[in-house]
Amino acid sequence: MTLRISGHVAALALAAALMPQSAWAQSSPESMSELAAMRAELEALKRQVSVLEQRLSAVDEAESPKVMAQTAPVPVSAPAAPAKPETEINFKGAPEIKTASGWSFKPRGRMLFDAGTVSTPQGITDKGLGFASEARRMRLGVEGSIPGGFGYKFEVDFAAADAEITDAFLSYKDKELLLTAGQHNNFQSLEELSSSNDTSFIERAAFTDAFGFARRVGVSAEWHKGDILVQGGVFSDAISALNNDENDTYSLDGRVVYAPKLGKTQLHLGASAHWRDEGDSVISARYRQRPLVHTTDTRFIDTGVFGNVHQTSSWGLEGAAISGRFHVAAESHWQQVSRAGVADPTFFGAAIEAGVYLTDDTRGYRDGMFKSMKVKNPVSKGGIGAIQLNVRYDRLDLNSAGIIGGTQDGYMASLIWTPIDYVRFLINYGHLSYEDAALIAGSDRDYSVDVLGMRAQISF
Repeated sequence: MTLRISGHVAALALAAALMPQSAWAQSSPESMSELAAMRAELEALKRQVSVLEQRLSAVDEAESPKVMAQTAPVPVSAPAAPAKPETEINFKGAPEIKTASGWSFKPRGRMLFDAGTVSTPQGITDKGLGFASEARRMRLGVEGSIPGGFGYKFEVDFAAADAEITDAFLSYKDKELLLTAGQHNNFQSLEELSSSNDTSFIERAAFTDAFGFARRVGVSAEWHKGDILVQGGVFSDAISALNNDENDTYSLDGRVVYAPKLGKTQLHLGASAHWRDEGDSVISARYRQRPLVHTTDTRFIDTGVFGNVHQTSSWGLEGAAISGRFHVAAESHWQQVSRAGVADPTFFGAAIEAGVYLTDDTRGYRDGMFKSMKVKNPVSKGGIGAIQLNVRYDRLDLNSAGIIGGTQDGYMASLIWTPIDYVRFLINYGHLSYEDAALIAGSDRDYSVDVLGMRAQISF
């Protein structure tokens, strides 16, 4: 604090002290002389006080900014954003663990329980027709990522008496390029590549099973940029067949997809080609198919076993569109069998379908495949889930070059209820018409059967 003395105040104080001066002035000349000296001293003191006051004022003005700077409030910085946790756990049907360094781990699996019934044509002794049920798929595995762009997937199906490895591979991704080594799908068709968790019918189109589409061990590359997807690879055989020391089969497989978006409509146009060499041996082959459901082993359409096979070639065309609640999809495939010394048969399969969601949902699609959809109004939030209605025409022709395996025309419908993500209930109906059927109904090889199938599934 600064103490300031006013010259005027000091003068008044001194004057007050000297109030009796008038009396002294009247009494003697010496008093008048002393009074004059005191006044001179008072004037000198006033001038000194004035100078001192000016100096003190200058010092106050110079010190004031420093004092304000010292007493001004210090701004408080905003709290720092919390650091990203070293490990994250998300839920995608099952816990997915991710680390900041690039590792991830997620268990995966599915349980598909089926029940179905197939009518028995008059004149055919019951061959496992009628009602049956089964655990269609019971898979359990793991998948994840490894630092540096690597990934892995391993899955086993326990539905059959002997556990079977489905996917088992290591992958590497760098921008638009994906490399894969191990057992995986070899780019056969749109529906075959789409997961069984997401198909619109209990079973895929008849030709996919009849022509032996399956995962095989191989090395492949995929290039995906914008609307273009190119896939190709070299494959041997499935893991279950590689224990045979004489296994020297190999195949070349490729697929091209163009998938543009026109407004809100997703289009899909694709083509695939496959060539397989059976190695040094000449083998036997057989093409056949179940009637829509897997709960029976009866095949009404069957080429029987034929030999002299050394190579097979196949090619297919794909088309699909998804627009809001609606979707359409169509595929065709030709399978040519090269035989030594006899004519080469070419078998044919095709399917076309259309579907609509009765709820405000849409079918999923990504990377050249149908994918799982997200339920907009699940029952867990008071909604009714997603309800989808589909119809399909399915054709399989196994008559060619003297081989009479028969033809199958399927007219099918399905109703799917997805109450929440990862859970579905399906019911399918099919009317299947046969010509040159492998099973004779009395003396008739042309007849039809009716099929009803149901499924309850959970996947994660």
